[in-house]
Amino acid sequence: MPVEDLAQALPKPPLPPQYDLTGLVVPLLKAVQYREDDSAQWAALLQLQPRVRDYVAVLALELVVDEAEGYAFLRAQPQSDEAAPKLPRLVRRAPLSFSVSLLLALLRKKLAEFDASGGDTRLILTRSAVVELLRVFLPTGSTESRLMDQIETHMNKVIELGFVRRLKAQADGTSRAAQEPVYEVRRILKAFVDAQWLSDFDQRLAQYQAHLSSAEASDE
Repeated sequence: MPVEDLAQALPKPPLPPQYDLTGLVVPLLKAVQYREDDSAQWAALLQLQPRVRDYVAVLALELVVDEAEGYAFLRAQPQSDEAAPKLPRLVRRAPLSFSVSLLLALLRKKLAEFDASGGDTRLILTRSAVVELLRVFLPTGSTESRLMDQIETHMNKVIELGFVRRLKAQADGTSRAAQEPVYEVRRILKAFVDAQWLSDFDQRLAQYQAHLSSAEASDE
């Protein structure tokens, strides 16, 4: 028997008790799960993936696993039969403000540009870089401190949604810039803002700017 077939025929080692089916599904019901956060739990999820899929299907959910990017989450199954009774949602939908939607779009475009450059796999941005992304699309006339407060509020919401992670500032005592907040754009954003959406990005930005112009005109 070839070595590869022999390896597949060998029984897989038992999972630790904390990584049984329940121990995998409950965290998924609460939040996105990342390989980097718990490698042992991630390995258990991959090993039990078919059983997890069957389990959550009973709850009208489907498991999405991206092994290359290292994340997994649950989403509601689409209901094809409109006449069927609506099922209660276990995965909540959070309405997003205009500014948060815009920030997510800009971060997704930045992630696409970053991937195209063929550099590191982690997109790290300082608060100053985020400010420059948003500055042109925010209402004019705001003071710098007010602008910072607005962007901090928007970033906190994006962090709460799980698309960005706040990192420890690399303060070296030599410059103010080295001590400002630093963020990592998490790659799960690609699953929620896809390539088709990005293809219409320029048109959407024109709509955003028109929205801002009308809002500023109404305030005059």
